[in-house]
Amino acid sequence: MKPKILIADDEVRIRRVITLLLKDEGFEVMAVENGQEVLDVLLSFRPDVILLDQQMPVLTGVETLEQIKNIRPNQVVIFVTAFGSIALAVDAVKKGAYDFIEKPFDNENLILKVRRAVEHCRMKGEIKNLKNKLKETGSFIVGETGGLKQVIAQVKRVAETNATVLVNGESGTGKELIAHAIHTYSDRSDGAYIAVNCGAIPLSLMENELFGHEKGAFTDAREAQAGTFERANGGTLFLDEIGELPMDAQVKLLRVLEERKITRIGGKKSVPVDVRIVAATNRDLEEEVKKGNFRLDLLYRLNVFTIQIPPLRERKKDISHLVDFFIRKHNKALNLTVQSITRAAMEKIMAYDWPGNVRDLENAIQSAMILTPDGIIQVEHLPLRVKGYEQVDTTAVVETENNGIREINAQIEKEVILEALKKHNYNRTLTAEALNISRKTLFNKMKRYGLDS
Repeated sequence: MKPKILIADDEVRIRRVITLLLKDEGFEVMAVENGQEVLDVLLSFRPDVILLDQQMPVLTGVETLEQIKNIRPNQVVIFVTAFGSIALAVDAVKKGAYDFIEKPFDNENLILKVRRAVEHCRMKGEIKNLKNKLKETGSFIVGETGGLKQVIAQVKRVAETNATVLVNGESGTGKELIAHAIHTYSDRSDGAYIAVNCGAIPLSLMENELFGHEKGAFTDAREAQAGTFERANGGTLFLDEIGELPMDAQVKLLRVLEERKITRIGGKKSVPVDVRIVAATNRDLEEEVKKGNFRLDLLYRLNVFTIQIPPLRERKKDISHLVDFFIRKHNKALNLTVQSITRAAMEKIMAYDWPGNVRDLENAIQSAMILTPDGIIQVEHLPLRVKGYEQVDTTAVVETENNGIREINAQIEKEVILEALKKHNYNRTLTAEALNISRKTLFNKMKRYGLDS
């Protein structure tokens, strides 16, 4: 199917020239003479790209652009303006135009910009199709237990709304995966998805991270900067570890949730924001409220809809599916050829409680895959915590009660490095890549454990 181009220009000669030019390039072209005619044919012709002139009767280009975006928010528009009217063109781009071109234009430049716009439109379509497939299959999370099916059903249901969501779950259960799925299933999927770890940002930088700043707001503010709320406008903002948010920031977050406006540091005017909030925590926020660490009114604002992710120990039927998934994933990522896992090794995995949940399981499988010489994961390839410490003689490494755990961890690391070196015929570059560390880090660890010789 030929890409469709709609031309809007009140000059007959310009319409004819562009029409012939683009038809010769293989495009299907329709030409109209004013902005109102653009709106009249927009939904019936459904152009991939619109070439929109600024100076037209009835409606100007900017006025037409604004109405186009109300009807088809994702419509790709190239704004055409007279020489010297750069300010108008910049304003059009701010209001959603993909690009602009000045009159008189170079034919080759016009064709190049149209082709780029068509390619941009095609790529957006492919991304949308991939997202639709993801929505249909629910492949964002692996498992079949009842608790997990309930979570998936809740995700799909709440995604259809703009409700604020609070995701509860232990560390490693996949809270961000759930947040991203809510975004993907929602009407906001074409907008930005931005994640902020509230526990990883210093208190002094938290307000700047969320709300941004104006130029000169503080010593190092050499230029204005948008915060995560502004960058996520029209999309989803994921606030991970919300229980770690400082009290001062809680007050300002509450105000944003109530007013849907933010004020940058050093700014005097409020900026409206349209952001869907998904927050996550592994803490009991009601208990944190009782301790005075979390505001009750903010909890009420966040707790509009709650999703509780069950820990892995409560859905052990999912473990075999997850193991298969991680083997396929890391075979590709680490260039390995692991085919299977023995029944004995799987029994050890099923018997373990997985305090770190899915993330813990993935790390264990990845480690075992690196240690596997023949493509089959055996019990001996599993981490000590999974296969059982009784299989290891710790007397050589535990010298005192104070340093026992540290020495055991060092022994585990030494064994992993040694096995990886053997597997890659002591090629240090390949070993470092397999262990996902730098060559320098590998050399230092080899020297520390006496493996450098």
